[in-house]
Amino acid sequence: MQYGIYYAYWAREWGADYREYVRRAAKLGFDVLEISCAGLKDKSSEEIAALRETAETHHIRLSGGYGPQANENIASADKAIAENGIAFWRETLPVLHQLGITTVGGGLYGCWPVDYSVVPDKSGDWERSVSNMRILADMAQEYGITLCMESLNRHEGYLINTAKECVEYVSQVNRPNVKVMLDTYHMNMEEDDFAEAIHTAGALLGHVHVGENNRRVPGQGHMIPWKTIGKALHDVGYTGLVVMEPFVIHGGRVGQDIRIWRDLLEDTRDETLDADAAESLRFLRETFAG
Repeated sequence: MQYGIYYAYWAREWGADYREYVRRAAKLGFDVLEISCAGLKDKSSEEIAALRETAETHHIRLSGGYGPQANENIASADKAIAENGIAFWRETLPVLHQLGITTVGGGLYGCWPVDYSVVPDKSGDWERSVSNMRILADMAQEYGITLCMESLNRHEGYLINTAKECVEYVSQVNRPNVKVMLDTYHMNMEEDDFAEAIHTAGALLGHVHVGENNRRVPGQGHMIPWKTIGKALHDVGYTGLVVMEPFVIHGGRVGQDIRIWRDLLEDTRDETLDADAAESLRFLRETFAG
């Protein structure tokens, strides 16, 4: 397994000059930096080339994450919105390919965060999403990109909340480059058993996010059975990416969308965040090694 971290651990806005975070991830010993797909299609070719060069220089693999906006929802009954979602990926996938990104995860099957002021049409949205995801999968396949469907907690999504639902969705899409994505933060709310959920995903598991019940780095929460999770990943033969996705800083669009209304640490200086991330990486490597 390769271990990574999501850049927004340090950031308050979606989108950034990711070179800074590549260098930081490398300094802390990570293998992977996950970046947001937001705005990548609007970056210049020079910016994209510079990011890839920086990643290669520092031996950092890049992965992508995204929560489509409401006007990019491929599950929408409004055809114009669904088509806009497909158009987003039509422009973004070539950029991801230029960056060497082969794994993209998130609530790609709908939109995020969900507006619950409107009662969801789960069955209708599911059917439309599966149909349109086949289109996206075929587009992504041309670039060798795997799309990973993240099972989200009920407060952030309604289409896919559990590993079982995720497997059902991925099976219905029936494309080799569409996989299951599990996140321990969401699993902590929705799954009865961590190991059982991972075994349910089995060979379809394509991406893993790790985070504590309190959204801090792994090792700074309570009750999440990390040794059990590591063993289950070994049981199913998972050899992919394990990316920590902590959010501890309030403010900006990131804090608003994640619903972080206070700093989750008394000390949020970069030096402290870096030290916590490095210690968490050591903890994960040791724990998941068995």
